[in-house]
Amino acid sequence: MACTVAANVHATSLRRVTEAVGRRFVAGVEDFGYGAALLVESLVWIVLGRWLNQRVRLHAIVEEMMSIGVRAIPVVAVLAFANGAMMAMQGIYTLREFGAESRVVAGIAMSVVREFGVLIAGIVVAARSGSAIAARIGTMQISQEIDALRVMGISPVRYLVAPILVAMLIMMPLLTVLSNSLAILGGGAFSVMELHISPDTYLERALAALAIQDLVQSLVKSLVFGVLVTLVATSNGFSAAGGAEGLGRATTRSVVLSISAIVVADMIFTFFLSR
Repeated sequence: MACTVAANVHATSLRRVTEAVGRRFVAGVEDFGYGAALLVESLVWIVLGRWLNQRVRLHAIVEEMMSIGVRAIPVVAVLAFANGAMMAMQGIYTLREFGAESRVVAGIAMSVVREFGVLIAGIVVAARSGSAIAARIGTMQISQEIDALRVMGISPVRYLVAPILVAMLIMMPLLTVLSNSLAILGGGAFSVMELHISPDTYLERALAALAIQDLVQSLVKSLVFGVLVTLVATSNGFSAAGGAEGLGRATTRSVVLSISAIVVADMIFTFFLSR
């Protein structure tokens, strides 16, 4: 009798776990499909909006560019410079044990341009702009402003998502170039003092270690990261419900999923492009 009860309890627990996993999987597939639909519809409005008498407003794009890119410059600059200096410290102190500290300059340049520069820019934009986008759209969704736009014949995707996507595609590469440059300069600020080389020598070694493919890889990553942040933030904003508590959950989920998507995408890029 006791064995039968224990078996029933075990089966019930296993069924609940399986159901929970299944629900999470289905929800993930739904989120992916919704994000893909947002991307396709946004591209349609960007390309064909002027012929459909609902063009994407230039003023809205410029406002998003200011919010996403220009106002993020101080944060990106500080973090990139500090990260470059930290990489130089770790590289020099580690390679000094093997008598190869002079190779740290090439390591900094390649690591920054291929990986860390664009990663810093993407994470800053995801944390700063992604949360703001999700909160703004979520507030409009909860207060039924999105429904009001539909009643007036205005597509919410054209009005809200398309300008953000265009701004991301413009500003993310620019922030990445800024992040790369300042990270290399941050590494140079420490390397020049520690290795006793001139700034000109440092820059020559750094540029000699880079190839055009490294910059192209960095810029392509930045475009992908921009698309990911846009889709995650806007989809979470549109799905917000339940008042202030629901808005908080949507904003938090947007930041977590955006950063997670960036890191996973960067891992996939690295696996295929660095072999």
